Amino acid sequence: MFPNVDWEIMLEETWQTIYMTLVAGGATFAFGLALGMILYVTNEPLMMKNRSIYTVVSAFVNVFRSIPFIILIILLIPFTKIVVGTILGSTAALPALIIGAAPFYARMVELALREIDRGVIEAAESMGATKWQIIYKVLFPEALPAIVSGITVTLVAIVGYTAMAGVVGGGGLGNLAFLDGFQRSRNDVTFVATVLILVIVFVIQFIGDRLVTRIDKRSA
Repeated sequence: MFPNVDWEIMLEETWQTIYMTLVAGGATFAFGLALGMILYVTNEPLMMKNRSIYTVVSAFVNVFRSIPFIILIILLIPFTKIVVGTILGSTAALPALIIGAAPFYARMVELALREIDRGVIEAAESMGATKWQIIYKVLFPEALPAIVSGITVTLVAIVGYTAMAGVVGGGGLGNLAFLDGFQRSRNDVTFVATVLILVIVFVIQFIGDRLVTRIDKRSA
């Protein structure tokens, strides 16, 4: 059915896509969570409101969240070459993936924190909790289902970003579908690569949904 598909290469490129997704996803979770927390606490009167810090961080997030990913990759080529030493391959795609996804996730974290009732913060303060205790003992646990749901959505977006990164030599299934499939008119290669990308997305969504359900049950 798929005469042009080299399954060994397809498996290798599938692993490259998973590698980019997991590494970029882990870094995105860390940086995005930190940025989201900063956005929330510096804009919340009950926490550490600081308009100057909020304006700077918000501007950074808005700028990098608004740039189309394919353009962002091109803009970051000099930075990528300095950090990684090359602009080709799956590792070279990581800086653009992280910088493109972290601001997106940061806004989701900020929105999740804003959904928390202020009365919870006031109650924690009345019991003598410090600002940092409120962050990691109150805010984070309360927002955890939305935070996990947000990283699930972000991981799915990162899978899509890896496909776009493949167009400019980023490696992975996107690279295979474009170079070996589209440019050489091998529709079966493009089809199989697309199906595998969909499988990765479905697995991420399934795991994310199960985690959110489990967290909700524990907090109920």
